[in-house]
Amino acid sequence: MCQGVLRVPVSFATVPPMSKGKERDEPGVWNFRNVPRDAIVKAKIGAALEGQSVKAYLISLVQAHWQELEKKGLLPKGK
Repeated sequence: MCQGVLRVPVSFATVPPMSKGKERDEPGVWNFRNVPRDAIVKAKIGAALEGQSVKAYLISLVQAHWQELEKKGLLPKGK
């Protein structure tokens, strides 16, 4: 018998805060699946044009987006 996966929506209010100290400063790992090939190619091209690795390029894009959200008051200001 096939059993489905129970998906429960989680609001940000119920997510426990990250611990402070050493653990918070240690880098984490993200693995993405099912990324469209077009997005992968564009990320590689964008990184090459900027002279960065794909990882550095994507992090810089995300950080720029976070700064915009902080300016709009939608995201708490980082340290």
